[in-house]
Amino acid sequence: MRLGRRKVRIVTERMLLRPPAHGDFRAWSSLRRDSRDFLEKWEPLWSPDHLSRKAFTNRVYWAQRSLSAGSALPLFLIRAEDEALMGAITLDNIRRGPAQAGTFGYWIGAPFARQGYMREAIATLTHHAFSSLDLSRIEAACLPENAASRGCLEKCGFKYEGVAQSYLQIAGRWRNHVLYSNLRSDRRGRTGAG
Repeated sequence: MRLGRRKVRIVTERMLLRPPAHGDFRAWSSLRRDSRDFLEKWEPLWSPDHLSRKAFTNRVYWAQRSLSAGSALPLFLIRAEDEALMGAITLDNIRRGPAQAGTFGYWIGAPFARQGYMREAIATLTHHAFSSLDLSRIEAACLPENAASRGCLEKCGFKYEGVAQSYLQIAGRWRNHVLYSNLRSDRRGRTGAG
């Protein structure tokens, strides 16, 4: 199923999840800049132009292409009460055919951390992936010492699966990651074939 050019807007109790738009540049660059110390230890090294308008424009175009191709669902977390940009979550690497799977990546700005926003986004997007996108498996990975991310995934029904050695470059080093998954409950062990 392609996501196409239709407007993707997912409403939660306290947020709107929607794709990034060119008009989000100032809010995005300010939040990322102000949260840099909070985020950098969990992310790949930022390029010298990471916070530039050109880099953000490229992100928006990537989001549009990914949505159109059905390969990813990149969404910003917008707080309902004041329309503040709080972070982002992406369902990426969407695989169809026998896999019917995708991978979560996410970040939240320092002022909004530990308030349940990301847990709300993960739970809502997991439901959307299973019910609207017809996926069967969602995967996520984080650094072993990222207790907040691990706890968030576990509270959303993700199960620990193991450790991937040298999984991603984080803060300039190849780092091991712990792997989690959430499986669509009505499909566990069944394919409907035969």
